[in-house]
Amino acid sequence: MQTIDYKEFDKIQLIIGTIIRAEIFEKARKPAYKIWIDLGEEIGIKKSSAQITDHYQPDQLIGKQVICVCNFMPRQIADFMSEVLVTGFTAEDGGIMLATVDQPVPNGSKLH
Repeated sequence: MQTIDYKEFDKIQLIIGTIIRAEIFEKARKPAYKIWIDLGEEIGIKKSSAQITDHYQPDQLIGKQVICVCNFMPRQIADFMSEVLVTGFTAEDGGIMLATVDQPVPNGSKLH
């Protein structure tokens, strides 16, 4: 495993936000959802394409807090601009489980 120093880690803007909208991304090549995340006053609402269909339905995502990488370049996916990367972990079945918190924290909070 390659190591990095704290300065490198600190460049990654890992921010928590709350999913406020989710819908099936019909034009995606692989099953995915379009999601809109409230990342707090400073960042605002950002969009993401997320391949999380194995373990979540769109209605289950509303109100869920997720950890996002907010300083990647936006990425065009079909007709949708994905502005942030929603993070998660690979489950035993290969599906993605979202990275989240066990207690609510303010939207826009940075991971330390």
